[in-house]
Amino acid sequence: MKQIYLAALTLAFASLTGCDSDVVGETKVTDGEKHCTALRGTQLGFGTVEKAEHIAQGEQLVSLWKRLTLKVLAPQLPPISVLAPRDFCRVSAELHAAPGSLVKVQVWLPYEWNGKMYAGGGGGFNGGLFAAPLVMYEASTKGYASVVTDVGHEMSESAEFARNREQFIDYGYRGNHVTAVFTKDLIKAYYGKPATRAYFVGGSNGGREALMEARRFPEDYDGIVAGMPANSFTKLVGVSFLWNHQAVQSAPNLGTKLGLVYGAVMAKCDALDEVEDRVLENPLQCQFDPSELQCKGNDAADCLTSNEVAALRKIYGGPRLKDGTQVFPGQSVGGEGIATNWDTWIVGEKSIQAGMGEEFLRWMVYGDAKWDKSQFDLDRDYPLAMERAAPVLDSDDPDLSGFLARGGKLIIHHGWADAAIPPASTLNYYDALRSKLGAAADQHVRLFMVPGMLHGSGGGHAPTSYDMLSELDRWVEGGTPPERVIVSKYETNQPFALGDQGKVVRTRPLCAWPKVASYGGSGSTDDAANFSCK
Repeated sequence: MKQIYLAALTLAFASLTGCDSDVVGETKVTDGEKHCTALRGTQLGFGTVEKAEHIAQGEQLVSLWKRLTLKVLAPQLPPISVLAPRDFCRVSAELHAAPGSLVKVQVWLPYEWNGKMYAGGGGGFNGGLFAAPLVMYEASTKGYASVVTDVGHEMSESAEFARNREQFIDYGYRGNHVTAVFTKDLIKAYYGKPATRAYFVGGSNGGREALMEARRFPEDYDGIVAGMPANSFTKLVGVSFLWNHQAVQSAPNLGTKLGLVYGAVMAKCDALDEVEDRVLENPLQCQFDPSELQCKGNDAADCLTSNEVAALRKIYGGPRLKDGTQVFPGQSVGGEGIATNWDTWIVGEKSIQAGMGEEFLRWMVYGDAKWDKSQFDLDRDYPLAMERAAPVLDSDDPDLSGFLARGGKLIIHHGWADAAIPPASTLNYYDALRSKLGAAADQHVRLFMVPGMLHGSGGGHAPTSYDMLSELDRWVEGGTPPERVIVSKYETNQPFALGDQGKVVRTRPLCAWPKVASYGGSGSTDDAANFSCK
């Protein structure tokens, strides 16, 4: 289950896509440490402050135990070190939303406060509490009062917590709501005035949480960023993940040929955007069929067997019932051979998708410790999963009229090379939003598709660093929606890199969908100034 743990850590970090930190606090708390410790034992609505401690700028925020654990689980990764970017009060609280519910939260209250609240989402089967320093770091540099929550259960590699109905509901939707209510009350108690704005930012499961907040609790937040949202969670994890696993099982050597497939895709489609950089600006334009690589004779390293062709078609096509009904979209082309992408998420007996899909059906649908992925049957399991899990977990209902009616702003973003969540699922949701909400969607929602980006961050040759929190804040405060966001690639492109990442080596514009970046024909293709949105 090591891969699920690492996936959860990566996904909790997925909302961090920029490091702009030029926001100066508007409110300065005098004698902040004294006011901090005075919060201990404070009762506010759903919860009680269990701990309140002064954290000094430069203090190490990742415990020694977590650093050692990650070193054992992923020795290939650089050490994680997060130093407090400013002085703040770190509050730990326990919330009780219902009998049998226990939601833990951590809140950072900066002594120099920008007057606003930030909530970070979770990843995988977890909230963001277990990775609090990573999730809250960026917002803290900007002076936000920030919060993360465990959404009702301790960090887990398993979905067994779902056996407890209250924990299942807290994970599905209630935990983030009570966290928002409590944190607003805490901010008012500490600073003597309420936050002027409240934002939620999450990626993957955190993106699901973001859209859940917009749909179920439209009063909680003024602005929301939903990154690579797993909003159709049941269809994604309970169906698509195991559909892909079954496809791969029929072609056990496919993992050794991902580079071959990726190379063929690039050879055919890289130049479609008039820039050959091994990044597809819009994979929907690429008409690649894996049969183009099918062996003429015996199996070989430079061709695909008929089983491998069939497996790829299933993965690209997405799950279908026996009657041909499309259940969920398939994967986009263009990310097959990038390291830590298909090889980690899709291919192999111990792929992240296989593990998470098994956990989902075992505990969230069947509640049977003996159930395993070899028993998966799409036509049987799909309707049962939709009946038992979807009402609690799924946030793909496009009716966000309540959120829009109060002026809420929503930014959605998704990487085109995401091997965890098919980008087409986000495109389908965006289309459903515009169909349901009409012109209001164009005034309150923006979608940005990120060429070459993997799940959460990283992207091989692609620039993938950008700052959607600042874009959201400018939109909410100024009223002008973002139409062009600059994305950068740094010479230091390490996982979990915080602060200075070195020299920028490439920039591109992200364009509000359906526009895409178009090269003007002159000047460096590494400079966003030479691209326009068309």
